[in-house]
Amino acid sequence: MNLKKMLLSAVAAAVVATPLLAMPAAAQNEQFMPLLVYRTGPYAPSGIPLANGFVDYFELLNARDGGINGVKITWEECETNYNNDRGVECYERLKKQGPTGATAFNPYATGITYALIERATADKIPVFSMGYGRADATIGSVFPYVFTAPATYWAGADAIVQHIQKQEKGSLKGKKIALVYHDSAYGKEPIATLEALAKQEGYQLNLFPVAHPGLEQKATWLQIGRQLRPDWVIMWGWGVMNSTAIKEASAVGFPMNKFVGIWWSGSEADVRPAGAAAKGYMSASFTGVGAGAKVHSDIRDMVFAKGKGMGKDTFGEALYNRGIVNAAIMIEAVRTAQGKFGNKPLTGEQVQWGFENLNLTQEVIDKLGLTGLMSPIKLSCNDHEGGGSIVIQQWDGKQWNFISDFIKPRREMLTKMYEASAMQYAKEKGITPRDCSKM
Repeated sequence: MNLKKMLLSAVAAAVVATPLLAMPAAAQNEQFMPLLVYRTGPYAPSGIPLANGFVDYFELLNARDGGINGVKITWEECETNYNNDRGVECYERLKKQGPTGATAFNPYATGITYALIERATADKIPVFSMGYGRADATIGSVFPYVFTAPATYWAGADAIVQHIQKQEKGSLKGKKIALVYHDSAYGKEPIATLEALAKQEGYQLNLFPVAHPGLEQKATWLQIGRQLRPDWVIMWGWGVMNSTAIKEASAVGFPMNKFVGIWWSGSEADVRPAGAAAKGYMSASFTGVGAGAKVHSDIRDMVFAKGKGMGKDTFGEALYNRGIVNAAIMIEAVRTAQGKFGNKPLTGEQVQWGFENLNLTQEVIDKLGLTGLMSPIKLSCNDHEGGGSIVIQQWDGKQWNFISDFIKPRREMLTKMYEASAMQYAKEKGITPRDCSKM
């Protein structure tokens, strides 16, 4: 045997003989939170404040509370660039991190959500698609590991139509509504709902897809502003598409007070690049605006003041606040699960139980310092949306202001749609829905 072979044999024997090193005690008491982010690329202006909100909330809980009931929160960011394949790669890389594996995934892209549903369900890891992804994943009997709280795109579409209907004195009969949407799974999500509501309310719906990333819209807006001349425009945009649409709408003279976007078309990054042209533009939202909540003062005092955190430049912005709320809901699902399984690092399967038993009352929201940032939600085995409310906000040239009361989506109608779509999915995939009456 030559020297090289002898050395290789010795190394192999040492590997077999040496026991695996035990995980340090500190690491054994950590709850790992994977963060799928996009701080680069065409959607970075929207992705950065979202990621900052997550990180700063985790930093706050570690500094103020010692984590979740004494379990330290750890996390790792993985850059997806809002790309489906990269999102799947990030999932596979991070799903087994930490002492008990990944807590839950927040894909922050409808396409990535679609790509992860079957994988995460097989791996028993929750996917929390807060206000995006598959709307029919609200039906927990078919989608046990996907959660859509506090509102889906279908609920958002209904709330926007309700708002428009109120501005039109209760009737949309004969009105023309245009949908300008990102030509992707995300942008197509509200179409079925808007079509159903068009039949019900008597308005004409016109569809205008916009190719990724959304910089070329002149022809679209010339058609809208010069030919169709709709009464209202609804936008399902993301990233640079939003500010481009606002600029082009202004260029053809379309009034901003007749232009309303979904919540992913309602951040500071969407309106500031358009300057004065954006004044009066509206969007739906399910999270609060500004930096006046107790959680904000705590982040200032216990995170920023200690030289930590990442969100000073985006502090209090719409998407920063949404990141905080998203992180808080996920943390409270863990805390709820700890009530059953103990104050220790939990598996994804245990956290799934926490999501399905989550009840965030106004009292709990106030205690968390989130007053004004979210409405109460209560999830169950079959209801993974939780009954959240939606508000309409308007840009005054400097900041967002709420201009409506909280709107309750017509969930009796929506639930029937969710169930029909979910059961069709179950049939296609050969899934036997859970019997939630026994849960």
